[in-house]
Amino acid sequence: MIEANGEILKVCQRHADRLQWAMTELQPHLPFSEHSLAQLNDIELAILDQFSTRFGKLQDLMGAKLFPAVLELTKEPGDLKAFIDKLYRLEKIGAIPSADDWLLMREIRNAFSHDYPDDPDLQAEILNKAFELATQLLDVLNRVVAFIKLYTNKSVDL
Repeated sequence: MIEANGEILKVCQRHADRLQWAMTELQPHLPFSEHSLAQLNDIELAILDQFSTRFGKLQDLMGAKLFPAVLELTKEPGDLKAFIDKLYRLEKIGAIPSADDWLLMREIRNAFSHDYPDDPDLQAEILNKAFELATQLLDVLNRVVAFIKLYTNKSVDL
């Protein structure tokens, strides 16, 4: 199980590194507005796509693979079929800071799947919120890594 967690964590870290890079590159354009989005060149738009893609991939992978692996590692009792129950259990054992914040990140990830070409103000609002939550997403990953290290008393190589 530790080896499987290590592989999951390596992929998570790859997404996190690319997400962080995109955030750094886009930082000068914050906060986004209708005007600033219209001023982005093709390279900056590609970086914005990288940001939204890596945010979604990291959030998806953590929810689908990493969180269940942590629950299995800790041998948490009970049959947690509902995702929300898994989140609250992870919060209770200290693996994640907040189940409710995770659900906000999930909402933003879902918002990325919709394109709002006729509403650039809404696009900017979603992107600004996503930037806030991306920092939290990266923090949650770091917290889960630290939790696994404490729980296994082993180094987790990323």
